[in-house]
Amino acid sequence: MTTVVITGASSGLGAAFARGFAAKGCDLVLVARDEDRLHTVARGLGREYGTQCEVLPADLLDEAGCAAVAARLADPARPVDVLVNNAGFGLAAPFPHSPVEDEERMLDLLVKVPLRLTHAVLPGLRERRRGAVLNVSSVAGLLPTGTYGAAKAWVTAFSESLRVDMEPYGVRVLAVVPGFTRTEFQARAGMDVSSLREAVWLQPEAVVAKALRDLALRRPVSITGRHYRAYALAARHLPRGFVARRMARTRRPPADR
Repeated sequence: MTTVVITGASSGLGAAFARGFAAKGCDLVLVARDEDRLHTVARGLGREYGTQCEVLPADLLDEAGCAAVAARLADPARPVDVLVNNAGFGLAAPFPHSPVEDEERMLDLLVKVPLRLTHAVLPGLRERRRGAVLNVSSVAGLLPTGTYGAAKAWVTAFSESLRVDMEPYGVRVLAVVPGFTRTEFQARAGMDVSSLREAVWLQPEAVVAKALRDLALRRPVSITGRHYRAYALAARHLPRGFVARRMARTRRPPADR
C-alpha cells in the first residue's frame, strides 16, 4: 500500500490532495497544526474511501514539530512513498512593510521546511528506487512578486533540479504551480482579492487532479488552467526588465496608519 505524507492537510489544497490520494487507495499521514481539523478530515476520508489516516499534528515552524515529521518520513519501519510539501502562508503587505519576523517565518515555512522534509524522505525513496515528492509552488514565483514569489521561485527551481538528480533512482519530483485557488489562503493572509475576476479562480480539486495526471506522466511542472499556462509562457519569454516594470505598476505600499 502506498503511504503519502501531506503537510498543511487540514484545509485547502492539502485537504484536496488528501482526497485525491485517498481516491487512489493510498494510506495517508496528515500533518497540520490544528489537530481537531485533521481528525475531521481523517474521519471524512475514512467514511468516503475507507482510507487509513494517521494524524500527525505538528507546527512545522517549531523545531520539535518539524523534527517529528522528519523522523516519521525517515522511519524505515514505516516507509513513506510520497511526500507532498504543501504547508505555507502569505503576507498581505509587500516587503518591507511586514514585520521582519513574519517575513522570516514565511521564508522558513516555504523554503527551509520543504528542504528539510525532502532531505528526510529521499534516502528511503532512493534506496527503494520508487516514490515521489510534490512541492506546491505558485505562479507568483514566475514573475517579480515580492518575497512570497521569491520563495516560490526557489521551490520550483529546487524541484526541477531535484527531479534531474533523482531520475536515475526512479524517484519522481513535481513542482505544482497553481494560480489563485479557492482556499482559505487569501483570507488568512488578510489579502483583499475582491477585485479579481471570477475567471482567474481555480478549484483545489482541479489543481490536484492536474497534478496527479502530470505526476503519472513524469512531467516536471504542473500548471492548471489555460490562462495560467499562457501566463507561464509569457513569463518565460518576455524580457525580464519589461516584466519587472509592468509588475511594479501593480504593487503599491500600504498607506501609513
